[in-house]
This record gives sequence, structure tokens and C-alpha cells, in this order.
Amino acid sequence: MSDRETRDKPRRLGARELLDTVLDDGSWTSWDGPPLAVARPGSEYEAELAAAAEKAGTDESIITGEGRIGGRRVAIIAGEFRFLAGSIGRTAAERIVLAFERATREGLPMFATPSSGGTRMQEGTPAFATMVKITSAVAVFKAAKLPYITYLRHPTTGGVFASWGSLGHVTVAEPGATVGFLGSRVFEALYGQPFPTGVQTAENLYDNGLLDAVLPVEVLATQASRFLHLLLEPRHASPIPPVAKEALADIPAWESITRSRRPDRPGVRDLLKLGASEVIPLHGTGAGETDRSLFLALARFGAQPCVVLGQDRSRQTPDKPLSPSGLRVARRGMRLATDLDLPLVSIIDTSGAALSKEAEEGGLAGEIARSLAEMVVQSQPTLCVLLGEGTGGGAIALMPADRVIAAQHSWLSPLPPEGASAILFRDTSHAPDLATQQHVRSLDLLAEGIVDRIVAERPDAADEPEEFCARMAQAIAGELSDLVAMRPASRLAARHDRYRRIGTVLR
Repeated sequence: MSDRETRDKPRRLGARELLDTVLDDGSWTSWDGPPLAVARPGSEYEAELAAAAEKAGTDESIITGEGRIGGRRVAIIAGEFRFLAGSIGRTAAERIVLAFERATREGLPMFATPSSGGTRMQEGTPAFATMVKITSAVAVFKAAKLPYITYLRHPTTGGVFASWGSLGHVTVAEPGATVGFLGSRVFEALYGQPFPTGVQTAENLYDNGLLDAVLPVEVLATQASRFLHLLLEPRHASPIPPVAKEALADIPAWESITRSRRPDRPGVRDLLKLGASEVIPLHGTGAGETDRSLFLALARFGAQPCVVLGQDRSRQTPDKPLSPSGLRVARRGMRLATDLDLPLVSIIDTSGAALSKEAEEGGLAGEIARSLAEMVVQSQPTLCVLLGEGTGGGAIALMPADRVIAAQHSWLSPLPPEGASAILFRDTSHAPDLATQQHVRSLDLLAEGIVDRIVAERPDAADEPEEFCARMAQAIAGELSDLVAMRPASRLAARHDRYRRIGTVLR
């Protein structure tokens, strides 16, 4: 066994051991009543249930209740693998549903930590069909805008992974855990060959964008507490002083473009590190893809938590530009903002989306269209930040927000000016003139009504990263404060009118 395999070998904690580790001392209260009578008296299955209870120290494979994490009251669903391999029968399913229903009524966040081989074979199809009612209960809970965290333990497979185990707003797993749909023993029996190694592991699922993190249980309480604090801490605060408007030098467009391309210019990660008070990175689409050129996170600017989806200049390279999967990560962020009742902040900073066979076959144009369509009707307050380069469809896909603010040397263009020059003049030497003619710079965007505010650079964000990020963060906090105070119907109507007017006034 390799060092990594030894280090990551799952511990297989029991349900109560895990809760003792994660919950505040003495805070656990059970919600469970007696198990349903699911076995005929004197039957072999009744004996199996009794033996399982003695082995596991629980009366079923699921225990539910409430406790506190970092002082915050949370609902709990925990799986016990030692009870018939954590399988879900009718009693376990009913407990899961009742827990979600009570959490919904009482407005509690849910912390679920399954460990299961799937449906209980002794109860057959009636147990299998409970996946539907469990998923329905989760949907009602999430519709109430309540946070749902899942921590997948070793193993989590079958119908559990295919229902409530995969529906968390944030999904993490323990190191080395087996996580997958079809059990390897079943696969080998059905197909006569072993299941490929290394596929159904927490680490592999993280690499493929299905998990947000792989965390040992020792840090779980801290991370869960951070998540709950960010989402649930009261959001009311004193008004944020506006960033003072200042006269901006009439910098030529080409000079701004040149400055925006400096490799030391601060990007989305710098803005969050230097300007946000809390940041929790998320990972991937949750549907089998990841793209590191699109940074997704929960963050707080001032008193306001939000979802941030930002094009990451530090992770975009000529051979790995923004791709269709990056926009699918962004669309996960849009859905998350709706689910958690949070404002959405999109950050544009891209030299352009991928131009390749893979991008075409991966549906780049369709992803741009779907991102535009989802952004423009997003129910939550939306704020777009033009932070640096803003080239092409990959940039405009994240632009249609309630408000748009721009760094002084940011810009927005259908192509890089060199590309426009190549189309019109068959060379790139006309790029500086075309940048001026196409009104790409922030001052022109402000005059066109595309941008609402410009945040100054003194004289260049790359020369004053901390000061610039602080100013930009203050501007973001101020805009978010204004937007969340607006009546939703008025805000959505204003957004529609804003984009309806674009291009109707000639200067």
C-alpha cells in the first residue's frame, strides 16, 4: 500500500462518533421515534434487524436530530454503516423525510452525513421507491432557501448518492472514501470483470468537479461553521460610505488595454483576498466537470454575503483559455445564488474564450447563450465587475447584471483589437485605432450606459494592488447594499429597461 493510500485510508467512524467530533459538546438532541414495524414477527429479517441494532448501537441505519456547530443550531441526518451496511429501508427513509420536513418548518440549516451501500435489499422495491419521497422533501427544503451541507463518508453509494447525498449546496467527502453509484461487487457480478480502480474515490470525484472539497473529519466542524456563519450571520449594517467619485484622466483606449494585460495586475483571487472579509471557494460544476479559469466562491463584502463567479486571469493560458465548462461552473453559481437567496457578483477578466475544436464540440456558443439568458432573468440582485480584459462572448456572458462597475483600465470588446484589425485590414497594426473607434474603454462604456461606475486606478491597479482592491471591494459592498434594499419587482423592471435601451442612442 502506498503512503498516500495509507494516509487516506478511510476511518469509518460510526454516526455517533462523527457527531461527537463535529457538534458542540452536549448539544445533540435526537428527533427519532421508534422504528416502523417493517419485518414480520419471527421472520429472518426481524432477527437481522435485532442483530444489526446490537452491532451498531443504533436502532436503524439513520439517526436524526439537532445540535449546534459553532454555536449555531442545525438539523442533522447521519448514516450508520454498521447497521446493515447503512442501507435505506422504509424506516430510514421516513426518518430522513421527517428530518427535512421539521428543518423546513423550523428554518434550520441541514447537515447530512451519509454512509450507505444504498437501498435495503430485504425491503425491495417499496424501499427503493422512497428515493422519490426523500428527493421531494429535499426539494421543498431547498425551496425555503435553507442551507444544505453534505459530508459523504466511506462508503456512500447507490440510491443514497443518487438522491439526498448529491443534492447539497456544498458537498464534501472524507479522504479515501468510496463514493459512487454502482457498487464494485455488483459490477463484477454483472459484467464478469473488476470495476476500474481509483474511479469511485473522493479524490477522483473532486478532480472531476463533483465535490467541493475533500476534508478530514477533524476540520469539518471549523469549515461547516465558516459556511453557516457566512450565510446566516445578520446582514444589517450601517450604510457603506460611497467610493468618492474623482476626475479620471482621458487615457487612450490602447493604453488601458496594454495596462490591463500586465501579468502582475490583480485578478479575482487578489480582490477576494484583499477586499472580502470571508471567502469559501467551491469547486466544479457538480456534474462531472471543472474549469480552473472560472473561480466560484461564497464571499462577504461588508455585511453582505454573496456568490462570486469570476474569470481567473491567473489560471487562463493560451493553451487553457476559458472553456465551455468554465461557463457551466458559472451557471452553477447562478443557481446557487437563487437557492441560497444571495446576490450574485460576476467578475469579467478574460482575453477570450477558447477557439478550438474541443470548444465547438463542447457547445461554447450554447453556453454563452445560456449564461446570458440565466443572468438577465436572475431573480437575485446581480452585480457585474469589469476587472480587466473583456474579450468576446466569454466576457459578455457574465455581464447582464442590475449594475455594472468597471476598473478604470478595464474594457469590453467583441474581439481583441488585434482580431478586429485582422478582419478589417488583414493585419494587426490598426489595433490601437480600432480600440478607440470601437468605444471599448471604461469611459466610453460609461457614456454608452453599459457601465454605471468607474473605480479609479492610481495610476494602475498593478502598481497599487492593495489600495485598488480595497476601493473596488468598497464599491462592490456599496452597490450590493443598495441592490438588496430595492423592491425585487422594481429592480427586475429596471434591469429589463437597462438592457432594452442598449444601442438605441447614437453618440
